[in-house]
Amino acid sequence: MSFSQALSGLNAQQDKLGAVGNNIANSQTVGFKSSSVQFADVYAESRIGLGTRTSSVLQNFNQGNIESSNRNMDLAIAGEGFFRFQQPNGEIGYSRNGQLTMTANGDLVNAQGAQIMGYPADDQGNIQGGGDVEALSVDAGDIAASATTELDVSLNLDAEEEVLAAAPSAQEIANGLDSSQYSYSTNGTIYDSQGNARNLTMYFSKTAANEWRVDARMSGGPEGAPNYGFTNIANGSNFGFTTDGRLNNNFNEFEIDLDAPNEITDADGNALGAGASEFNDTLTSQQIEIDFANTTQFANSSTVNDLSQNGYTSGSLVGVTIEDDGSIMRNYSNEESRAAGQVALVSFRNPEGLSPNGENLWTATGSSGQELVGAPGTGQRGLIEPGAVETSNVDMAAELVDMIVAQRAYQANSQTISTQDELLQTIINL
Repeated sequence: MSFSQALSGLNAQQDKLGAVGNNIANSQTVGFKSSSVQFADVYAESRIGLGTRTSSVLQNFNQGNIESSNRNMDLAIAGEGFFRFQQPNGEIGYSRNGQLTMTANGDLVNAQGAQIMGYPADDQGNIQGGGDVEALSVDAGDIAASATTELDVSLNLDAEEEVLAAAPSAQEIANGLDSSQYSYSTNGTIYDSQGNARNLTMYFSKTAANEWRVDARMSGGPEGAPNYGFTNIANGSNFGFTTDGRLNNNFNEFEIDLDAPNEITDADGNALGAGASEFNDTLTSQQIEIDFANTTQFANSSTVNDLSQNGYTSGSLVGVTIEDDGSIMRNYSNEESRAAGQVALVSFRNPEGLSPNGENLWTATGSSGQELVGAPGTGQRGLIEPGAVETSNVDMAAELVDMIVAQRAYQANSQTISTQDELLQTIINL
């Protein structure tokens, strides 16, 4: 009598039940991938086999469902790829679980303390893509103020305005013009080198047919700041329009130089330049380029269509968000945002060759091949879904069916042993 076949069957079905039980136990584990057992028959130069054995355990890397978590620090991968984590001991692991938290020093880590990796960004928020990946952190420091250097203005100037012959002086502009001294005015906010918000008023005066003069006044700011008057900021000459009402392209960019003593006066008529006043000593000389490229002159009311500038005051960090492309954005109280880095994804030629390491991590093996690191959405790497998690890909219905089948097979193998035991007992009783 041979009991080996039945014993091998019992052991194989025990492995099968173990895999099923592990899958069911992890049915709620984020990023978990189910596994299945493959069997192989056993022969030893015999027409009757010696039973079965477990030949391999295959991992199923099919996509799990992506569910919203309403938490921005949760990340899911839509498609192929893995997050790359640096464990506290320095070892590298790979995971489909992107549930992150931020430590007190700004490190982005998972529940086990492993730090997510990606491409860093410089001080200006420019991501250094394509280089080496490193563990990502978020700097909690303030963002410095940035002086306005560019001002874009788009408006229509009424072609039916009357010509104004008299040109205001710099002192008059600094004091503020009355409506009889200009044809149209508009204002916007700009920022000096300290981040002080200043009001820039632009006065448009029609000087001849299809020609206009632009003067400007800068006011406001901290206590003690003088009002500046800028005379004829169109590089010392008027800017004009063609007969079809379009701006002459030769006059679409003008400059205000905050370090030009002959062009700037305060409200008392005193010339101001670098060092001309105690307040001016604290500021860095600044030049603002004004672009009127989309300005028109039609016989409609003068109106501003768009006005934008690139300066801002200082700001403190108020939140961190992660974008679809994996960019980690630092959001500041001045409504500016800067990237702290970009989460990288890793793909493998043979993901089934990865070795499960526990704690939602896998490690690379010779069978999996080397890691291929890149930005989300490139190569075979999927996209990142912020505010979501990838649920376990365990199919509970299928696992329950497999459990029933394995149970029946286990019982059948047990019955084989019982039957052979009865036959052996019969022989003994002869």
